[in-house]
Amino acid sequence: MRSLGLFSVLVACVACGVGAVPPPIHKTGSTDFLDPSAVTTLTSADITTFEPYEQFARAAYCSSSSVADWLTCSLEACSAISGFQPTVTGGDGNSIQLYYVGYWPAQNAVVVAHEGTDPTQLLSDLTDVDILQENLDSTLFPGVSSDVWVHSGFADEHAKTASAVLSAATSIISSKGAETVICIGHSLGGALAELDVVFFKLHLPSTVAVLGRTFGTPRVGNGAWADLVNSLVPDFTRMNNVQDPIPIVPGRFLGYQHPETELHVVSDSADKVVACPGNDDATDADCTISSVPNIFEADILDHLGPYPGGVYMGTIYCT
Repeated sequence: MRSLGLFSVLVACVACGVGAVPPPIHKTGSTDFLDPSAVTTLTSADITTFEPYEQFARAAYCSSSSVADWLTCSLEACSAISGFQPTVTGGDGNSIQLYYVGYWPAQNAVVVAHEGTDPTQLLSDLTDVDILQENLDSTLFPGVSSDVWVHSGFADEHAKTASAVLSAATSIISSKGAETVICIGHSLGGALAELDVVFFKLHLPSTVAVLGRTFGTPRVGNGAWADLVNSLVPDFTRMNNVQDPIPIVPGRFLGYQHPETELHVVSDSADKVVACPGNDDATDADCTISSVPNIFEADILDHLGPYPGGVYMGTIYCT
């Protein structure tokens, strides 16, 4: 385990913060309209394709009973995505982040979603602050190089639910014939989803597609981790909102690096979104590294939203 020092912990503490059915996605997991080699401005139609994932991420903050009753629940996420069938819910929102697994018939896909940090819950806050780096558990991540280092708090939290979500996903794949697993989350939940995509690629048959859709995600691991995500899961996007500081912590000077592909919501109205090239080094003015150079030029409220479609994420938005 690598110690990153007291200043690292102080920087990471910033991360302790906190309709109508959308049109069909181009194709489950397809991001062919993104150009990974250059900054690309998404069309309105392209932006809309990410809205269902936002709703799934939003729902992860809500009580397990609400999510379990998806067909009859009053949450906006439930009405926005009709027909979703949760099969497993869990967590307590404190020592274990809330999570759910279910079947999305419209996309013939398994959805796995994790809750982000609730700042009122001490243990989940401590997960964010535990930024020492460690190698991945060889049982959960077999064959991964010792060059790969990840955030200790995120890895420990992921381990608590890894077996349960794998079992649930495998059961849905078997019973429904699902061809895709979509890993989703916001904030800490996005970090867990990022770990999930690699975890699932190492444990599921190669015939099952795995993709990630995360929002406001902090950095999870080092450059070798980012390269591993890129190599195993080419269809992975992480959406950052305007001046949100969470995606820039823990700092790159601490050895952390994001994988591809950043989608940056440029305007407060969420009507302009760009795709940025590279792992974590796009210098274009519309990409996060340039527009949010440090936590002092950020706005923590942007972490909550609005994301495209006017979606806000967090415990207080479970309506």
